[in-house]
Amino acid sequence: MPAFPLVKIEETLSNDYLQNAVYTSTGRLIVKRKDLVSETVLPDYQELRDQANRIKRHTIDNLDYYLEQLESKVVEHGGKVLWCRDGGEVVDFLVKLAAEKNTNLIVKSKSMVTEEFGMNERLAEHGLEPVETDLGEFIIQLAHEKPYHIVLPALHMTRYQVADLFTEKLGVEREEVIEKQTKIARTVLRQKFLHAGIGITGANFLVAESGAVVMATNEGNGRFTSTAPKVHVVIAGIEKLVPRAKDLATFLKLLARSATGQPLTVYTSFLSGPRRPNEIDGPEEFYLVLLDNGRTKLLADREKRQSLYCIRCGSCLNHCPVYRKIGGHNYPWVYSGPIGSIITPQYQGVMQSPWLPFASSLCGACAEVCPVKIEIPKLLLLLRSDVNKAKEKEHKNWLEHLIFRGWAWLMRHPKLFELGGMMGSAVLTAPEGGGLIRNVLPFFRVGPLKAWIKERDLPPLPEKSFRQLWRERVRVEKH
Repeated sequence: MPAFPLVKIEETLSNDYLQNAVYTSTGRLIVKRKDLVSETVLPDYQELRDQANRIKRHTIDNLDYYLEQLESKVVEHGGKVLWCRDGGEVVDFLVKLAAEKNTNLIVKSKSMVTEEFGMNERLAEHGLEPVETDLGEFIIQLAHEKPYHIVLPALHMTRYQVADLFTEKLGVEREEVIEKQTKIARTVLRQKFLHAGIGITGANFLVAESGAVVMATNEGNGRFTSTAPKVHVVIAGIEKLVPRAKDLATFLKLLARSATGQPLTVYTSFLSGPRRPNEIDGPEEFYLVLLDNGRTKLLADREKRQSLYCIRCGSCLNHCPVYRKIGGHNYPWVYSGPIGSIITPQYQGVMQSPWLPFASSLCGACAEVCPVKIEIPKLLLLLRSDVNKAKEKEHKNWLEHLIFRGWAWLMRHPKLFELGGMMGSAVLTAPEGGGLIRNVLPFFRVGPLKAWIKERDLPPLPEKSFRQLWRERVRVEKH
């Protein structure tokens, strides 16, 4: 199995505060979600999941048709559509646009797709000032970190750390009260909103039949970002499409419940182009940037393209025992948890971080809570197979290859397998109450299994195998 980044993971496991923060925050979301999807509150919850899966499957299978329909509707409403292969093309467009509008200040609402290509850092290299307006993302930007969680980007930080950060970066008096910290951020961001020439948002959904952009937020910063600046730019992955407005009834019931345990987000905005002559607010110019950035590569694989159904609710992270142990910053890309483990290898190549598909217990909790019913465990197994095939092709680990070939041979010879089990039960026994690995095989305390046995152990082998017990039972029944 590919090596995990053990040093960083061990640091996270040994950080009691961080362990408590992750478990407390995700645990709270687990409870809130469970209450809102119960039979008494939402009796048709499973039907909604089935429907969401069908809609997404249909949309992704016919993505070319719906993308063309979306483009025509956006243009019809006075907007402009740009198609970008990767983040570099998005950055080039934004730099050119900022120069045309004679502005260097850009306000931005929460958008995971822009995190994929480090948009803020790349714009800063061109002398532009992009400012995150979501409170959690604002904190993360000041700290020069990537999001710790899809929905809760600053989950890992204490209010004391935020107090130090605001004092250092904003030059304000140290403040530890959360409500007052929020007021500080609001005061700073208000001035940014008023002076920014460009506002950038993401999109939760894109409606093909109308060209509408749908944003679901809780802080209102998305609406301010999309209406206060003269230019509004939406950056979205090409998979964000739904065919019709009535499909949103399904997804909006699922999204907030799965993400934050709310019936609906505080703000659900429908945006369709620049301000009309009879409207009192809104941007003068509207651009929709449709980003590929590896998505068409997923689209080409019929078995794995269901990865594109994801609506970025983060529920799989909250329920994943691996994410809840190792946290968000031990994942190599911007997406963490189970969804990160299946889309990162597909976007970046399975051998870029070959351990990722193995960072799962395959317990299936992620698939049970996924609102669009992505078969995450199945995809993890497919990706594990891809990793092993790539390794086999490169001839990197002959020892592992020989071990598994030997195991396969042994499993085809049941008499020898049974003999090996009898020898093991005679030799590999532990003192009463002791575990097998820690007490009998202490040499496993070093090397690649060190981190594994820190949290786990194997019991001693039984004195009698299942086959022996079965034979005894048959003999008793015969007599």
